[in-house]
Amino acid sequence: MGEQGSTRIRVRIDQMLQQRSMTLTELSQRTGISIVNLSVLKNDRARAIRFTTLESLCDALECTPGDLLEVVPADVSEL
Repeated sequence: MGEQGSTRIRVRIDQMLQQRSMTLTELSQRTGISIVNLSVLKNDRARAIRFTTLESLCDALECTPGDLLEVVPADVSEL
């Protein structure tokens, strides 16, 4: 991982919000995570995610980490 042609992990915030009819602002209020930081995750700009952040997101979205995270080929994630 980390080399060209490898895979990347994407945080599926948009899909999860849409499925739950929830806004980014509402997610921010429920988790205490700033809209700016949620946007970084949503737009695939994050290089890491803390377990506490992942736990807060999963609690607010009523999902598991496997529901929230997706492994994609590196070239697809850069579109």
